[in-house]
Amino acid sequence: MVEYPDTKMMTGREIIDLGKWSKADLERIMNTASRFSSPGERIGFISQHFLNTPYLKSTLTGSINEQEIFVINLGGVDCFTFIDYVEAMRLSCSFDELKASLKKVRYRSGDVDYWKRNHFFTDWAEFSRANILDATGEIGGNRTKKSKKILNTKEGGTCFLEGIAPREREVAYIPVHEISSSVFAAIRTGDYAGIYSELPGLDVSHAGIIIKADNDECFLRHASSLEQYRKVIDQPLKDYLSDKPGLIVLRALEPIRRITI
Repeated sequence: MVEYPDTKMMTGREIIDLGKWSKADLERIMNTASRFSSPGERIGFISQHFLNTPYLKSTLTGSINEQEIFVINLGGVDCFTFIDYVEAMRLSCSFDELKASLKKVRYRSGDVDYWKRNHFFTDWAEFSRANILDATGEIGGNRTKKSKKILNTKEGGTCFLEGIAPREREVAYIPVHEISSSVFAAIRTGDYAGIYSELPGLDVSHAGIIIKADNDECFLRHASSLEQYRKVIDQPLKDYLSDKPGLIVLRALEPIRRITI
């Protein structure tokens, strides 16, 4: 029988808190997910296990003044660490693979470094093209708009993230008033949803995962920071988007080869 250590571990290089799960639990989820035929189905299956996980912000270490340490904290997630963990799990079957996958999902080249962390939602499509496609234009068609952004630069020239160089990027999004039934029909379970931000320097204000019910109704599965929730929940996507400016959709691809350790 395989022996697993405690679910909370800390070294000088890693902080690991598996929350309600053991390593064996996670490996069962990942191995079951690997039997699904599409990346989206795997993401839908994995992410349902996170429902009701508490919302917890600022779980990652690292800044211009603090060394980055590799963190797995499944006891509480924010909107971005939630999709981080789900994406890493869909690429893995073992706990060691999960650690290696998460490093490649969270950091460019897999190097645990504050300056190489994917701080922005669209970084996934920019730096992980083997695994993630920006499907916004395909889904939105001629309804899609594009905005030139200088990510990390606020109006007035200051930065959201100290020490991170501003990066110019053209961001495609579907304005909410242009989201028709054909757009809802084109999105899939497991698509990663970014809520477009009109603020200078930001691509999105929030992120989550699209889930389609059997009747084709779309839901946003996300880590909500609102006081009445403070956990991972499903909300009708149409309702959630009603007062938002737009939608960005990233789609998981079948990897050419599984991330190995």
